[in-house]
Amino acid sequence: MSNPSATATSIPSPETGDELLPEKNAHQYRSPPNNDVDTEKEQQQTDDSLNNQDDADCDKPPDGGLQAWLVTIGTAMIFFCGIGYSNSFGIFQEYYMVHQLPDKSADDIAWIGSLSAFLQFATGAVGGPLFDRYGAWIIRPAAILFVFAMMMTSLCSQYWHFMLAQGTLMGISLGLLTVPSMAAVSQHFDRNRSAALGLAIAGSSIGGVLFPIVFAKLLNESSLGFGWTVRIIGFVTIPLFGFACLAVRSRLPPRRTQFFIWHAFKEPRLMILVVAFFLMLMGLFTPLFFIPAYAVTRGMKTTLASYLLAIINAASLFGRVIPGVLADRFGPINVFGLAGIVTGVVLLCLNTADSTAGLVVYSVVFGFTSGTIISGGSAAFTRCPRDPKDIGTYIGMGMGVGSIAILIGPPINGVLIDRYGGFLQVSVFSGVMCLVGGFVAFGAKAVTPQGILGRV
Repeated sequence: MSNPSATATSIPSPETGDELLPEKNAHQYRSPPNNDVDTEKEQQQTDDSLNNQDDADCDKPPDGGLQAWLVTIGTAMIFFCGIGYSNSFGIFQEYYMVHQLPDKSADDIAWIGSLSAFLQFATGAVGGPLFDRYGAWIIRPAAILFVFAMMMTSLCSQYWHFMLAQGTLMGISLGLLTVPSMAAVSQHFDRNRSAALGLAIAGSSIGGVLFPIVFAKLLNESSLGFGWTVRIIGFVTIPLFGFACLAVRSRLPPRRTQFFIWHAFKEPRLMILVVAFFLMLMGLFTPLFFIPAYAVTRGMKTTLASYLLAIINAASLFGRVIPGVLADRFGPINVFGLAGIVTGVVLLCLNTADSTAGLVVYSVVFGFTSGTIISGGSAAFTRCPRDPKDIGTYIGMGMGVGSIAILIGPPINGVLIDRYGGFLQVSVFSGVMCLVGGFVAFGAKAVTPQGILGRV
């Protein structure tokens, strides 16, 4: 029989009913009711708070510093070698029509550059998620593939050779180079992101200045021939790609969620920007593909006509950097939309440039206005994801849809040239596409919290 005094002074457990310590000593040992549950909840809340703080610190870009600027310089090297070379396709277009592929029409040859540009953006839809999940390692095999494609181009002699080497291989490698490197820059900058992207993409302008001049000199004023001209350029790019492979790095830990973020296409702002980007790309590449051929029809010498691409790319250097700085202050969508409208007006004036001086001035103006579209569109895409770890995927998916415009735009222009024998129809088609794209970009502001008049 239990001790009455012990029974009177014992405390039953609230959960099991077992007797605990005497009540007179209970205050020394006992915790409040549901102590384990409450303590677990408090600990979980503390851990979540610390984890959220760690994520916030991890996600906060440095907006400068040695590593951030090394990534920017490395990306500029990639754009110098890759996009600078790609932007010289107008030289190849004019040269192939006379020498390598004289039996092919203008639109047939335009398909080579158009396929390359299409795959550059389309492959970016895969390159962006690869970067978000695995980091910057993807750049290294892509750089090797790009140099290999250049060397294979130097050996081409038939149309399908060029389509495979210069169109397919080069386009795929460019997509795996450019989108991951732009995502790396975006991870290191926030307030100055548009300016940093502008500086990085400006590398393509410098390459676009030098490559057409070198090609024109070596192809038209030397005995090297086509093969060794392309191979020499390929050897020059090797050390520059090597530096970029070492410098470009990911700052954030990899994203472990699904490969493609399909719900992004349900976001109104992203979808409107994608449509605007698509329309602008339909007209953007017209001078890059056809202005040397157009200049020759206006009586300009072939060598001098080749320099127009260099002038366009030189002017685009300022068109990428200056608007990039302005975009950080006034909003990337504002600058992106304005660039589309102004570029559309300039394209509508293409057929009015009918003298050497007029063509030079036209090239300068077009280069400046068009230089903002690629960098501005990229900067606008980076403002859509909520998580910085998704930036590469958003850029890649947005550019992947826009790539369809590059695939069909230049060949349509080639068909217009072959059918009408002039460039007026090309000018109208390309100008209207860019003009409408600019207005659509401004429409994206309507679905932002800042509204149509906001700096966004």
